[in-house]
Amino acid sequence: MTQGERGFVGWTWFVLWRVVLGMVLLLLILLLTLRFVAPPTSSFMLQSPYPVSQQWINIDQLPAHVPLAMVASEDQRFPEHFGVDLSAISDALEQSDDGGSLRGASTISQQTAKNLLLWPGRSLVRKGMEAGLAVSLEVIWGKKRILEVYLNIAEFGKGIYGVEAASQHYFAKSARNLSKNEAARLAVLLPSPRKRDPRQLTPYLRERVVWIERQMRQLGPAYLTPVLN
Repeated sequence: MTQGERGFVGWTWFVLWRVVLGMVLLLLILLLTLRFVAPPTSSFMLQSPYPVSQQWINIDQLPAHVPLAMVASEDQRFPEHFGVDLSAISDALEQSDDGGSLRGASTISQQTAKNLLLWPGRSLVRKGMEAGLAVSLEVIWGKKRILEVYLNIAEFGKGIYGVEAASQHYFAKSARNLSKNEAARLAVLLPSPRKRDPRQLTPYLRERVVWIERQMRQLGPAYLTPVLN
């Protein structure tokens, strides 16, 4: 390699690292801002093929059983893990080895990072970014803010984002007034929100609602108190 070529390679690496560092700093500034400011939109909302309906609601205005229903359905170890649930990943890998599909390993922190900043899909690159961002959210935001943002940007139907918009759309009332059963019915939508309606559930999904309600009782109404206080 000539001296000129070495100089070009060195200059390229210098510029590349400056660009990467700049992007990291911008991301940190964004996450710090969103720690205190409600996100005006999300990556998934911007990519939605449907008209978007979303209304922000403070988590302190919700009855405790609303976030509990989501945690009972999606991520029961949410108060314990650091953004990535290694036990869930291990269980999902074992299920996959036994012939099942590889699903169920994403925590609420990972889902929040994905919905807010990334794109749909299951590539290793996206999953890696999702895990890294989830850990960053745990450090910068804390669990209460993660759960609050999740409740406000998760998709509950075609273009319906957040529990407040979902409650208004499906039950014609604010999420402040959701019953435990209604919260469980919304939670059951989360894996496939564009194909499900809490007012018209299949027998399997009705059984799933019963299971979520049972999990809510077993976890107890105070399960999320350390997170929410």
